[in-house]
Amino acid sequence: MIEYTTQEVIGYLIEDNGITMEQALEKFYMSETFEKLSDVETGLYLDGSSYVYELLKREIQNK
Repeated sequence: MIEYTTQEVIGYLIEDNGITMEQALEKFYMSETFEKLSDVETGLYLDGSSYVYELLKREIQNK
């Protein structure tokens, strides 16, 4: 589930921001959102990819 969500979020980043795959990967893998997604104890991996993407967008806006 984590891998699928990651792929979806990367796709959203590329589509919405017009960035390259490498930029999207770096942005997501370096985020707190990805850290939480990777931690099975948070349960974030159970949420949909659009929800995870919304969390990431908020994180990016607040930085």
